[in-house]
Amino acid sequence: MVRVKRGNVARKRRKKVLKRAKGFQGSLHRIFRTAKEFVTHAKKYSTRDRKNRKREFRALWIVRINAATKQAGMSYSRFINALKKANIKLDRKMLASIAADDPDTFSHIMKIAKGGK
Repeated sequence: MVRVKRGNVARKRRKKVLKRAKGFQGSLHRIFRTAKEFVTHAKKYSTRDRKNRKREFRALWIVRINAATKQAGMSYSRFINALKKANIKLDRKMLASIAADDPDTFSHIMKIAKGGK
């Protein structure tokens, strides 16, 4: 049987995994066997958390809008319903930003939504 010299294939494979494990603590970024396992887990977590980040931001925007509408004496759900009826197409991200940075504009939007023009 002919001897197969693998050359640098194995080293490249290991270096690729160890490069992805950069920043892990302890032996997780030094020892290939443990690094490989934790890199696999990290990939799984990053995929899951990309989805979760979207949920968390939407929840944060809703909390901010709710706080601003409560100060003006209206509930969040009534405000969103009034926006839809008034045909104001601002998403929650923009509404939360306006509520936090520019309360005057937000109160004007609330007035329009209520039907006060």
